[in-house]
Amino acid sequence: MRRLFRVPVTGTQRLQRIQSGRAVLRARTFTADLKDRKVRVNAVSPGVIPSPGYRNSLGWTEEQVKQYADSVVGQIPLGRTGTLDEVAKVVSFLASDESSYVTGIELFVDGGVFQV
Repeated sequence: MRRLFRVPVTGTQRLQRIQSGRAVLRARTFTADLKDRKVRVNAVSPGVIPSPGYRNSLGWTEEQVKQYADSVVGQIPLGRTGTLDEVAKVVSFLASDESSYVTGIELFVDGGVFQV
């Protein structure tokens, strides 16, 4: 049986993962519903990306964000956390004509956590 999340999540983080999963299901449904309109729908699932969201949404301090990132980095196959710029590049690709034959996918930007 494949484990979905190797990084332990609790409380608010667990709720965010559940909501993310629902977003992916909606994206897949929208893909089927909007195909006749030639609308492509994809989902991006970022991994551990230290960002203002940890402070704004979770109320964490900069030190708490750093401690969390340090505690999970050993579980990330690439050995580091991601950056907002890396997620933005994936979103930019999916929004561009370069991905014109890509639809209905969930693209993980997580350093390989989900795949390994």
